[in-house]
This record gives sequence, structure tokens and C-alpha cells, in this order.
Amino acid sequence: MSEKTKKKSSLLPWKEAAGINIKALKLLWREYPQMFASRIIYIIYNALTPYVGIYLSALILEELSAGRDSERLTRLVIITLVSAAVISLIAALIGKWYKTNSTGIYYKVDRILTKKLLEMDFACVEDAKTQQLLSTIRQNQNGQGWGLVNAFSGVEQIVSSAATILGGLALTVTLFTSRVPQSAGWLTVLNNPLFILLILAVMMAITYAAPALSGKANECWAREAGLHNLANRLFGFYGWLGYDKELAADIRIYRQDLICDKYNTDKQAPFASKGSFAKTAKGSMGLYTAAGSAVSVLFTGVVYAFVCLKAIAGAFGVGAVTQYVSAVTMLSGGVSKILGNLNTARMNASFLRPVFEFLEMPSDMGKGTVPVDESDMRNFEIEFKNVSFKYPGSEDYVLKNVSLKLNSGSCTAIVGQNGSGKTTFIKLLCRLYDPTEGTITLNGRDIREYDYAQYMSIFSVVFQDFKLFDFMLAQNVASGTEYDGGLVTECLEKSGFGERMKSLPGGIETYLRKGFSKQGVDVSGGEAQKIALARTLYRDAPFIVLDEPTAALDPIAESEMYAHFNSIVGGKTAVYISHRLSSCRFCEDILVFDGGRLVQRGEHEELLADENGKYSELWHAQAQYYK
Repeated sequence: MSEKTKKKSSLLPWKEAAGINIKALKLLWREYPQMFASRIIYIIYNALTPYVGIYLSALILEELSAGRDSERLTRLVIITLVSAAVISLIAALIGKWYKTNSTGIYYKVDRILTKKLLEMDFACVEDAKTQQLLSTIRQNQNGQGWGLVNAFSGVEQIVSSAATILGGLALTVTLFTSRVPQSAGWLTVLNNPLFILLILAVMMAITYAAPALSGKANECWAREAGLHNLANRLFGFYGWLGYDKELAADIRIYRQDLICDKYNTDKQAPFASKGSFAKTAKGSMGLYTAAGSAVSVLFTGVVYAFVCLKAIAGAFGVGAVTQYVSAVTMLSGGVSKILGNLNTARMNASFLRPVFEFLEMPSDMGKGTVPVDESDMRNFEIEFKNVSFKYPGSEDYVLKNVSLKLNSGSCTAIVGQNGSGKTTFIKLLCRLYDPTEGTITLNGRDIREYDYAQYMSIFSVVFQDFKLFDFMLAQNVASGTEYDGGLVTECLEKSGFGERMKSLPGGIETYLRKGFSKQGVDVSGGEAQKIALARTLYRDAPFIVLDEPTAALDPIAESEMYAHFNSIVGGKTAVYISHRLSSCRFCEDILVFDGGRLVQRGEHEELLADENGKYSELWHAQAQYYK
């Protein structure tokens, strides 16, 4: 193992671990204050109330073993029953508040991650490092709750342990202050301050040893978990294969599950029966865990011996034995837990680091402040000025020195072979990425100066890999729970989905697929494209971008769309991307990309007439299959 690997797999220093855990708690408090408060109050209450029962039970036993005063016994029993009822009632009320605000902790943590993901620059979202980081965070979280979930549960346990300690101290003090009578002979040694200090030292040593040994066991696991992050990711991926409907056919035909299965069952695989995790569990981790359990049992023996000796010597009655044994045991358990939870918090800090590395990723594209003047959108010009672009982490340019203008009301087609830069051009146009070199302007102003959200709002886009959700058809079109039913219907009819819509059992309120409704309907690829186009029209943005909008349509539906394209887009500025050059004839302006460069521009007939041009080459290459 290299020194670098050793460093990454070791626990963080206490100070650094405390700082990152505090940061996590501040984040959770800021996002979910009600949940935080309700859970803390709930656990403190549950930690303290058992001591009421211990104290009252001790009084009853003491009375039974001594005076047996029926009146006093009756009074104690009534107090005990009433206390139990009141405690239960308050616990139920607090518990209801707690459950109302605290359900779905995993979901709440995921919302924090998702919120950041949606606010993040698109360049970061597509970056492999970001995806790997997010995958690591979610695998850690889904496995043992490591990360934000454990940060929250950890503070709960620490607070609960602290309350337990305080309650235990209140009922334990008299154990050490009650004196053995002089008539007890040699047992008077129990009164000696040095002996009491010795007993306390033994108890504290045992109390510390148990969580320390457990911490060593956890440290062994943490080292292995850090070294086998890939195995965690593969394990998680394999576990969800059966749930992915879109992958079901490929997985079964090509038995792709065997690839992951090999990683997880191979003799040398971390999760295999003879893998590194198993060896650790059977070896050092198992030994530390067993030793911790043995030490805990030893503590119980020491407590019983001390308490019983004082009782035999006459320092207190039988009832107090129950009180002291229970209180000391709970006190010790609280100390052990708080030490153990501190160790866990320290270990969890290592899993919190990637969480904050992700959450603190900078977003540079949202710095613009200039508002987009909607009145300007009636007559606007977008210009690419010597724009070049390469994706982050790559040395190869995808676009090279592209210069062009797009005017309002125009209909432009973009053609070219795969990898020619068509989709990248659209990503720059919509400002999903910023140019590596050059500038893009809207009405003469650099688009980076505009408010990011406002600039993006001028575009309606159907990407080639668009996504429909298992929601109502209307919600898919409107991209929200609130919608204008008449407008939804109009857009669906324009996109060519009108006839299919009439056959749906719930009309526009029919659910797509069966994720949220048994009555949900499946739609074909072509129908899905029509819905995506309707979503574009519903937004009513001044600029429409269509990336292969007819790829899944049958020839008749495709022909109908071309024939009615102008009425569909309603005179808006449109950019149309297609591999099929025959579909671009209705566009007045065609841009031809090749190798990341704009190599030709013009109308269909003009471009076709240039027999040495790229457009003519592509046209004739495709035309031969239609002869």
C-alpha cells in the first residue's frame, strides 16, 4: 500500500473531524429545523424517563423489604401508575411531532444532494469526476448511512447518551456517599475514599475500553471501505439491475449481470466469502468486537459486586440495590455510547468529506445580472464570434472558430456527420456550456452578462435523449403540477398527438406508464417524441431547438410534421438538427458542420449545386439508399 493510499484510508484528526461534523449539523439545521428540533427533544425525553420508573420501583421494593406500610405502598403504587400514564401520554405527543417532521431522513438528505445537482453548472454535471463523487456519496449513504444521515443520527445518539449520563449521575451519587456502619467490620473499607476512587477508576477504565475496542473494529472496516470504493459502487449497481425496465432486454439477452456478478463473487472480490471484507470481519475486526463485548460483561460484574457488598454491610436497603445497579449500568452505557459515537463521528467525517466536496463545487455560470428584455425577443440576433470549444479535461476541440448569426423568425437546419459538433453547438447556444474561446452575444451583449435563468428561459428544446416522467400527460407537457388544460390540449394536437390523446382513458390526465398508477398507459417512441414536442410548444419560448425530433417517427408522421412545421412553431425562431438531409429542405437556412467547423451555409438547392461541398457528399450518400 502506498503512503498516499494509507493517508486516505486513515481516520481524520479529532479537530478536523469535529469541524466537518459541525458543518454537517449546521447544514441539516438550516435545511430542516423542525426535524432537528423534534428529534432532539424526543430522544432527550426518552433517555430521561426510564429513571423515573427506576426510582419509584426502588422505593416500592424498599418499602416491601422494610416497614411494609400499606398506606405508603398504596401511595407509591398510585404515583408509579400515574407517572407511567403521564409519561406515556407525553411520549405519544412528542412522538407524533417527531414522526411528522422526521420521516424520510434518507429522502431529505437526497433532496439536499439533488438540489445542489440542479443548481450546478451543466459542465460539472456531465463531468465524470462529479458523477463518480455523487455515486460514492450515495453508495456510502445507502450502505450504512455514512455521510449526512450518520451525522444526524450521531448527534442524536450523543445527545441521548449525555441525557442518560445526567440522569444516571442523579441516581448514583448516593451510592458513593452512603456510609457503611462501623459494625460491618472489614467491610468498612468501602467507606475509604481511596477504595472508592479505585472502584471509580476501574469502572471508568472498563467504560472507556469497550467503545475504544469497538472504535478499533470500526477503524478496520473504514480502512477497507476506503480501499474498496469501486466494489461498493459495483455492488450497488448490481443490486439495482433488476429494477431498471429500460435495461431489462439487454441484460437478459447478453447476460450483462454476469459481469457485475463476477466482480462480487470472485474469490478475490472484496464482498466474496473469502474476500478482504470477510477476512477483516473474521480477523482483526472480529477480535476487537468480541473483546469489546467481553469488557462490557466485566463491568456489570464489578457493579453488582460493589453494590451488593454495600447492601450486605447495611449502607442501604434492598430497594436501593435495584436503583443503583440499574442507574450505574445505564450511566456506564451512556458513557460508552457517547465515546463510541464520538469515534463513529470521527470515522463518519471521512465520509462527509466527499459530501462537502460535492456541495461546495463552484457554480460559475450564474454570475450574470443583466435582465433579458422580453420586448427585445421580438426582434433579436444571436451571434457566434470565433467560437471554439473543448470539453473539460479534453485537449481536443469539438468546435473550431465558428462564426455565424441567427436572426429572429428564421428557420435554420444544422446537418453533419456524427461528431461534427452539431449538438455541442446547441449546448453552447443554450448556455449549457460557455465557449473555450470566442464569444456568443445576444443583441450585441455577451450572453455571460445576462441573468442565467432568464437567458435559458428564451429556449424551448427537444433534446435527442429527452425524458418523460411517470406523471400525468398534462404534467409532462406543462412540466409542473399546475397547468392550462386547454393549452396542453392545443399543443398536443399541434405536435400530432391529438388522435392518440382522444383514445386515452383519462384524456390529458392519464398517467404515462405505470410507475404511479395501475391505469397508466405506455407510449411508443414516436408518441413520446410528439409529447416532448408539445412540451416545447407549451413553454412558448421565442427560440425553439429540435434535436432529431423525428428520429422515432414513422415516415407518414415525419412527412406530416415537415408539411406543418411552420404552423407548429408559430413563426418562432427555430433550429432543427437532423442526420436525414431530406428533412431539412423546408428550412430556409442550412448550416453544414464537419470536424467541428462550419464548412457551408445556404439553401438546399444552393448547397446541393456545389458538387464538391460536404452537403452534396452527404446528400448523395444518403440518396443512394432511396433509389
